[in-house]
Amino acid sequence: MAMNTGGRLVAGSHNRNEFVLINADEIGRIKAVHELSGQTCQICGDEVEIINEEPFVACNECGLPVCRTCYEYERREGIQACPQCKTRYKRIKGFARVEGDEDEDGIDDLENEFDYVKSEPLGFTQTGGAVGSIYGGLAGSATSSKHDSSQGVDIPLLTYGEEDLEIAHNQNAIIVPPFSSHVNGIHGTTPVHPRPMAPEKDLAVYGYGSVAWKDRMEEWRRRQNEKLQVVKHQGGEGDFGADLPMMDEGRQPLSRKLPISSSKINPYRMVIILRLAVLGLFFHYRIRHPVPGAYGLWMTSVICEIWFAASWILDQFPKWCPIERETYLDRLSLRYEKEGKPSELADVDVFVSTVDPMKEPPLITANTVLSILASDYPVDKVSCYVSDDGAAMLTFEALSETSEFARKWVPFSKKFNIEPRAPEWYFSQKIDYLKNKVHPSFVRERRAMKREYEEFKVRINRLVAMAEKVPEEGWTMQDGTPWPGNNVRDHPGMIQVFLGHEGVRDIEGNELPSLVYVSREKRPGFDHHKKAGAMNSLIRVSAVLSNAPYLLNVDCDHYINNSKALREAMCFLMDPTSGKKVCYVQFPQRFDGIDRHDRYSNRNVVFFDINMKGLDGLQGPIYVGTGCVFRRQALYGFDAPAKKKAPSKTCNCWPKWCCLCCGSRKNKKGKGKKDKNKKSKHKEASKQVHALETIEEGIEAVSTVDRPPISQEKLEKKFGQSPVFVASTLLEAGGMTNPVSSTSLLQEAIHVISCGYEDKTEWGKEVGWIYGSVTEDILTGFKMHCHGWRSVYCMPKRPAFKGSAPINLSDRLHQVLRWALGSVEIFLSKHCPIWYGYGGGLKWLERFSYINSVVYPWTSIPLLVYCTLPAICLLTGKFIVPEISNYASIIFIALFGTIAVTGILEMQWGGVGIDDWWRNEQFWVIGGVSSHLFALFQGLLKVLAGVSTNFTVTSKGGDEDGGFAELYLFKWTSLLIPPTTLLIINIVAVVVGVADAVNNGYDSWGPLFGRLFFAIWVIMHLYPFLKGLMGKQQGVPTVIIIWSILLSSILTLVWVRINPFVSRDGPVLEICGLNCDD
Repeated sequence: MAMNTGGRLVAGSHNRNEFVLINADEIGRIKAVHELSGQTCQICGDEVEIINEEPFVACNECGLPVCRTCYEYERREGIQACPQCKTRYKRIKGFARVEGDEDEDGIDDLENEFDYVKSEPLGFTQTGGAVGSIYGGLAGSATSSKHDSSQGVDIPLLTYGEEDLEIAHNQNAIIVPPFSSHVNGIHGTTPVHPRPMAPEKDLAVYGYGSVAWKDRMEEWRRRQNEKLQVVKHQGGEGDFGADLPMMDEGRQPLSRKLPISSSKINPYRMVIILRLAVLGLFFHYRIRHPVPGAYGLWMTSVICEIWFAASWILDQFPKWCPIERETYLDRLSLRYEKEGKPSELADVDVFVSTVDPMKEPPLITANTVLSILASDYPVDKVSCYVSDDGAAMLTFEALSETSEFARKWVPFSKKFNIEPRAPEWYFSQKIDYLKNKVHPSFVRERRAMKREYEEFKVRINRLVAMAEKVPEEGWTMQDGTPWPGNNVRDHPGMIQVFLGHEGVRDIEGNELPSLVYVSREKRPGFDHHKKAGAMNSLIRVSAVLSNAPYLLNVDCDHYINNSKALREAMCFLMDPTSGKKVCYVQFPQRFDGIDRHDRYSNRNVVFFDINMKGLDGLQGPIYVGTGCVFRRQALYGFDAPAKKKAPSKTCNCWPKWCCLCCGSRKNKKGKGKKDKNKKSKHKEASKQVHALETIEEGIEAVSTVDRPPISQEKLEKKFGQSPVFVASTLLEAGGMTNPVSSTSLLQEAIHVISCGYEDKTEWGKEVGWIYGSVTEDILTGFKMHCHGWRSVYCMPKRPAFKGSAPINLSDRLHQVLRWALGSVEIFLSKHCPIWYGYGGGLKWLERFSYINSVVYPWTSIPLLVYCTLPAICLLTGKFIVPEISNYASIIFIALFGTIAVTGILEMQWGGVGIDDWWRNEQFWVIGGVSSHLFALFQGLLKVLAGVSTNFTVTSKGGDEDGGFAELYLFKWTSLLIPPTTLLIINIVAVVVGVADAVNNGYDSWGPLFGRLFFAIWVIMHLYPFLKGLMGKQQGVPTVIIIWSILLSSILTLVWVRINPFVSRDGPVLEICGLNCDD
């Protein structure tokens, strides 16, 4: 059937199961062809063009008829050789270079290859005034212009298949005819017969011309016709952009990398290398110059310093290649949201996890759910699953109220396009109606919605007040049925679909996203694996009910702050060129309700704005537990798609390495520097143009090897005994296999969340969230990277997610304790990155970052010892360094200088302020000598002795008392003991050292300065901890007074034992001049 291809030819390879890719520089090209006595392209079936009154010849060896488009496609995307004789295609003048062309002799016509406006069509014969040719999309007029040449080049307007009567009489037009066997008015010469090398072979052997091939060609052409949009007929000189189809923008990449400026990154790398050299000189000096009178102190300090240097290397080198990224949301819409057609954006299942509604207030969870339901994404593509791992009726009732309020909130949010779409934080914003020129109707509706939200808050708070006193017989539901979750440790699985079923719409009659409540089954005697087990249950439930190809997981206190967050992630995951290898898109964590000075480094800006950017330049950022969009197939434990290897031969007889040795060296000898620069520039330009050209909807630009089939028995052993779920794992694009009734689906969903479903399967081992650590996020991301996947770090200008962080000192230390405990568990497990995952797809610098993430708690021991050394030095009068020479002074100054410059340059390219950097340094010491130390011992007890320690959920919620009252709240915990002791010891030691110097005279002040600097360095790092201990400075807590008295008494006894007022050489006895006997 003849179809209108818009003047474009197509080609492809049936054996490789690849579609033909349309080229960006081919848009609008009209092929001047002749029937040529049956000579048609043996690949696509179109006719061969005439160039300079001769048919186009692609292969000079066998003369196989191949059209220009197929020739160019085979050179760029195919095997770069003739399909019949397998001779490598040589580059013809006028075509873009590809890899391997550098070895060929010939004239470089770089000036003409991409000159779309000035260059003439390559010898296409043209007659008549209605039909012409365009090379590269736009060219001069097809006929000799009747206008004066001074008026500039006339650009013919494009029409497809028919004339446009609205075109002015003084404008040229090119009418693109429908696809046909010939074009009138084109004359050719006598056809050149091909010279097949093996005439007995049919070209069908190569896969061309088969029925399946023709069907795919017809489908491809149909899609091209659908994508072509009406071309605007606008005059004007050089106004090319207005005449190009809109599809060009939609075919370009959906994102791009933005490398750090060379003026910032190159000095940074130089300083790192310099710092390494200075460290080598520093340790050379330290090891070769021991302290004679304090050998123990010297040895201890050197061991600590070596550990710190190794930790610095593990932390520093993964930041060697930091990058940033930019997304193009408009291109995403052009590609997947065509006007008048259903959206083709992928479905997304959103997971919200909560446990204890008394520590994680239902109002916070409700705001998170509302922000998800109101996100800027097609409503039929979003399903929200809330995991209640505490089986609390309070959470269930609060979610029921939330679903009712969502019917009002969602249409209001989308109507006025407000940000953020979590009502609590939206209404806390102050809006100047006069300044922003807000429409009066919006003011009225906003006030009405605020009243509705206040009433909603009253209902939620009423539920919370009722839940504080649990009845003896337990909770009962409205119909009198006992609440199934009255026993938190022993209850059945529960699923409730609040939104998403028929009949439930918003107040304007529009469809709403799905909202599902899930509480997995729990029974005594089963290990439920905390949050990781709950997330795996959500994976299975969502696969049975909706089976979206992508998953977003957020904590209950992390609401969507940017309504386009899902679209931002889709720019990476749905990108046809690179999206197939992306396992997840991680967003940075941003927080509300933190004091201005960020006393305890809750924002963690250094990690999210510096370390994560560095990892993004390697294999991708680590998974941090929330604000992450996953590819479902990656969570199933499948390997990343492998690329097909490029053809390794440049000709049909010799290996490529042989050709390089023999031929290319000879060709490259006579070429000067200018030619090399030309070629390198041309190669880069060709790559960039090719990257744009090879993108086509529904076609993967990078050839990947298909995943081998897996037997049903192996699938059930891996995923469990649910046939519906197992069938869903084979659907890479998501969706449901066969239509099943809602009742059957819910029954299957209950089955997959039963507590025994994971027995004898690979859940938690190779599939889903990985078990074995309380920080399941590090393990899960690590396993994906070991399977060859890469991740992406997305930092939109407006933060995608925001959450709440514990601003109280004790809660903050407990949070850090849990993170460090998880790292110790991973370090002592088989999944430790030091010895796990070799031979997979994990890159070396990425492995360094994972090693650093599990080793850092061990730094607490040398850090604690090193922070104690200043006090010992001041009390004993000794030091860890001998008398410093000029050479040693230079080394020490260079070391401190490179440390400072490294930090400054990191702050520069990471966009981090000096306050955030200094707070991070301070809390590294505070957490290191407290939380990390306790986590180390707890992890050793848990792994070696089997003594389990339970962690408490960090309290979440806003500061209702205002003024950051929680910041000054003091809560006693044993984590406060080590830093308190360090602080008091160093303060007392400073006093002792100064008193000793005053007593011994002027000569003792010189050696004192080094010891004082060391001690003050420790005190400055512990200063935020000291402020936290003092509370709101209205009184010192009693426990601190007791500890101060106890430690001061101990230090006083040490003082008396040392007796600093006596000379170090013993008492000096002299004969008194007085006669006391008289």
